[in-house]
Amino acid sequence: MSSSSPAEESSLDQAKKIMTKFVQRQVFAESKDEVAVVLFGTNGTRNGLASEDQYQNITVHRSLMLPDFDLLEDIQNVIKAGSAQADFLDAIIVCMDLLQKETIGKKYEKRHIELFTDLSSPVSEDQLEIIIANLKKTGTSIQFFLPFPVSVDDGSGDKSASVHAHMQKNSFPIKDLTEQQKQGVDVVRKLMYTLDEEGGLEEIYTFRESLERLSMFKKVERKPMPWPCQLTIGPNLSIRIVAYKSVTEERVKKLWAIVDAKTLRREDVQKETVYCLNDDDETEVQKDDTIQGFRYGSDIVPFSKEDEEQMKYKTEGKCFSVLGFTRSSQIQRHYYMGNQALKVFAAKDDANAAVAFSALVRALDELKVVAVVRYAYDRRCYPQIGVAFPYIKDTYECLIYVQLPYMEDLRQYVFSSLKNSKKCIPTVDQLSAVDSLIDSMNLVHEDGETFEDLFKPSKIPNPHFQRLYQCLQHKAFHSDKPLPPIEQHLLEMLEMPCVVRERCQAPLERVKALFPLKEVGKKKEEKTAQDIFKDNEDEPSLKKPKIEDEEEGFSLMKLAEGNITSVGSVNPAEDFRILVRKKNADFKDVSQQLKNRIDQFLENKGSQYYMKGIDCIRAFREEAMKLCKVQCFNDFLQALKSKLEDKALSDFWEIMVQERISLITKDEAEGSLVTGEEAEKFLAPKEQKNETLPPTDEGGDVDDLLDMM
Repeated sequence: MSSSSPAEESSLDQAKKIMTKFVQRQVFAESKDEVAVVLFGTNGTRNGLASEDQYQNITVHRSLMLPDFDLLEDIQNVIKAGSAQADFLDAIIVCMDLLQKETIGKKYEKRHIELFTDLSSPVSEDQLEIIIANLKKTGTSIQFFLPFPVSVDDGSGDKSASVHAHMQKNSFPIKDLTEQQKQGVDVVRKLMYTLDEEGGLEEIYTFRESLERLSMFKKVERKPMPWPCQLTIGPNLSIRIVAYKSVTEERVKKLWAIVDAKTLRREDVQKETVYCLNDDDETEVQKDDTIQGFRYGSDIVPFSKEDEEQMKYKTEGKCFSVLGFTRSSQIQRHYYMGNQALKVFAAKDDANAAVAFSALVRALDELKVVAVVRYAYDRRCYPQIGVAFPYIKDTYECLIYVQLPYMEDLRQYVFSSLKNSKKCIPTVDQLSAVDSLIDSMNLVHEDGETFEDLFKPSKIPNPHFQRLYQCLQHKAFHSDKPLPPIEQHLLEMLEMPCVVRERCQAPLERVKALFPLKEVGKKKEEKTAQDIFKDNEDEPSLKKPKIEDEEEGFSLMKLAEGNITSVGSVNPAEDFRILVRKKNADFKDVSQQLKNRIDQFLENKGSQYYMKGIDCIRAFREEAMKLCKVQCFNDFLQALKSKLEDKALSDFWEIMVQERISLITKDEAEGSLVTGEEAEKFLAPKEQKNETLPPTDEGGDVDDLLDMM
């Protein structure tokens, strides 16, 4: 390919960029595709068909083999522009001969030729028909990569409609092509039309378009690994199944190794672990004289490898057993967990299994129920509880398995209701503005008959992988240079689509106007009575012992203040009091910790836990009044009452009523809006007419579902 002026990037440099991107994708995807490189226009000649005047200036630079970093280095540093010219049709013949000879005895799916040229060399059509016939006979496909687009010539001379031209700017205007390049375009068009009458020109790409398409590293290819098992329903019904991973989190292989900084050889570095006692002499201890221990509170419980083996859950082997069935509405979407989703099919070549499995899937679909199953991958794995959904398509039907949480996996939080605060109720205009914003940011474009997804996460590569591969490839060739900046397409990958960004500007301005932000000045540091009336530091210390005597209990407690960083489970009420009195304490954060402790006590049940919960609520109420956080406590108590009613914890609520722990009234604190009558009514039992509960809906949680089974 011809070179260009220093200010312009030559066609060869553009082609090398595309080749580099292509090989990078193959290397990092761990592809099994083999690649050969044939150069034409070289000063020398090295190929199997060369004779005195035939196939000259064509060099087989690399035989057919797996791509690696050596090939990448050759593309960047070894391949240079030659001064000779060669016919690109002769180069195609050399490629066909190379593929024919080097694929003998190998298993392959297809053979493919990618030709990079600027068509500036002379071309002879003498063997064009032979080339076309052999490409069709051997099933070899071919693609052309040119620095300019090839237009559709309909015989009228109009060449304005070009293939792929709408996707990129032309690198070379058609009028600037030389006569030699125009002749080459005619030959390419004739070749591609003969191979494929309708879509021939679709296999001709420009350099610019190819760089855009190859800018993403190819994902690692994974072969589907079947997981055969028996789907069992009770002791007498068994169906042979096979499962495949449909969705799973892809992780980077941990191929990092510690090597010598100079030789870069792993063998030159040896790692040795030594165990020593924590004494003055650091006495060395043999590994056989050590045992692992589990920290239990402040003690260490010895736990040997034998104990660990005996502790493991023993299973007979792989398992996919149906525990029961429930309505699909019982399984909430936010209960889906795990790092994979399985598609379960009937076993191949088993007609009985196919009929039984199809009946099960269709019955689940018609009845709108799902199967709750016990899943174990093999005898070494702990069992899971999961749900199997029916999934029916035109071409196949299957079950989709997703893991469900155990009790310990759930996180329970109590939040104040927005409906209970008049400040949080939006106006009609505000609701309308948010509705308009949501409509404008719709990622599905519909034109009445068809729709298009403007943002497809399943088509977006992981930016972490892309950046890692970019940096690894750079360091492989430039180990002493700093890493390159993040490529722009990676930064734009997870940005809002341009169409949506333009469409939502007006609704955003309306939301901004209806929800104004006001700058709030720095809040004055709240001081307690102790801070205001404390003794002057300059006064004699003779007065201080009296204060210490009066507050002896508090002074002893203050000795431990420095060690308390969170609300613990042993003495949560006192921990809370200490934390909220510290300087720069975040009352919201500390109170949330206290709420979490109260939730734990309610979940555990029992009188001792209930009394701890009562102590926590009392401490919360007292400190909220002192620190003017009245609304925070009242919101919490209202939410707690609703929660106790929903979870049937009437015994705890009776203790609350007996202890007369109610909302903070405005007579007790200035920041409250609650009257004394409202506080009394809050503790009063519900009227009889409200005690008849409506029929429960189908939206129960997983714990209720498992209890029923």
